[in-house]
Amino acid sequence: MTPELTVLTLAALLQMAQYILFAVPANRELGTRYTGGSRDFAPPKPLSKRTARLQRALDNHFEGLIIFAIAVIVVTFTKITTPFTAACAFIYLAARILYIPAYAFGLNPWRSLIWGIGWAATLLMLIAALF
Repeated sequence: MTPELTVLTLAALLQMAQYILFAVPANRELGTRYTGGSRDFAPPKPLSKRTARLQRALDNHFEGLIIFAIAVIVVTFTKITTPFTAACAFIYLAARILYIPAYAFGLNPWRSLIWGIGWAATLLMLIAALF
């Protein structure tokens, strides 16, 4: 397995871990009757700030993971994986790991800077695939 595919697998596992980080407090705050139901109605109360931030961090990773997966697929299937693209992949993963507590604890502007590093690493992988 290429380093990029390894990182993609780890990023998917991180996404699953993030889901748990969000789901546990959400179930505590809203109750399993609501979270396990059809959710046809508004929640009984708003989520706490931290839990709502964890949900937004989870959603953000879903969005970023799609583009990162495209970058990994492109460099893997075109057989142009290089130490540079591997480094970009590991930088992406490190940024995504750091992003979770930065968002959960409201560390601004660090949260945005960390997000930008992960985004730039993905962009550089895509550009590297073209050259």
